[in-house]
Amino acid sequence: MLSIGAFAQIGQVTHRMLRHWDTAGLLVPVHVDEFTGYRSYDPSQLERLHRIVALRHLGFGLDDIALILEQGIDADRIAVLLRVRQAEVEEEHRVAANRLIDVERRLHLIEKEKRMSPIEIIEKPLPAVQLAAHTASVPQAEVGDAVGPLFASIEDVLGDEYGALSTPIAQYRLTEDGMEITAGYAYNGDRRADFEFVDLPAVEVAICGVHLGSMDGIRESWDAVHSEILARGYVPNGPCRELYVRAVSEDQSDWVTELQQPVARP
Repeated sequence: MLSIGAFAQIGQVTHRMLRHWDTAGLLVPVHVDEFTGYRSYDPSQLERLHRIVALRHLGFGLDDIALILEQGIDADRIAVLLRVRQAEVEEEHRVAANRLIDVERRLHLIEKEKRMSPIEIIEKPLPAVQLAAHTASVPQAEVGDAVGPLFASIEDVLGDEYGALSTPIAQYRLTEDGMEITAGYAYNGDRRADFEFVDLPAVEVAICGVHLGSMDGIRESWDAVHSEILARGYVPNGPCRELYVRAVSEDQSDWVTELQQPVARP
């Protein structure tokens, strides 16, 4: 018989891990002293310990390990589990590789160019949103003057509905003649004839940054977003969006706008 200390030392695991696996039913000691609670293991259990450790190193969770140990080692079953685990590890590797690229790029900016990105930029998915909106096509030089009236026209229609104006979003689509702007509010009410229902689809990956303050400086923030898109090896994939998280004050000094650009790999 081996004490828990001796068994843990041979197997190169901790006492806590052995107690955890005991509780989970994966590796139950052959004897537990009824007075002291001390656990003792049979030397033959080292083979089961090695199997648990090997499966944990492959990244299997305790439920999968319990299933493998309970049903025995079947090559076909293990192959199926390993293929699933292979896909998980490949995704983990992709995420880690992208994270390493991001770290290296930030180090380059700081160490070589002595600067940082003017805004913090992240990758994230975007949920699908249904807008009560109005749409207009204008020359690019008139975009800034067109957005406010579009929102105002929806506010005139929905202003009496509680909560209907809480999530303002604008979508911008380049056209041959300028820009198509869809401006409105996230809305789940009844369809009406005095505005459009526009469905913004869910987006798997978007590059997003937060612009603080006046719209006068938003071009610089969008430039930073597009530079980051190129640096991360993406290309724009659909119209960009602006989510106006706070847009109340007349001078726009405290406005908070999230810039959202759907992207894809080329």
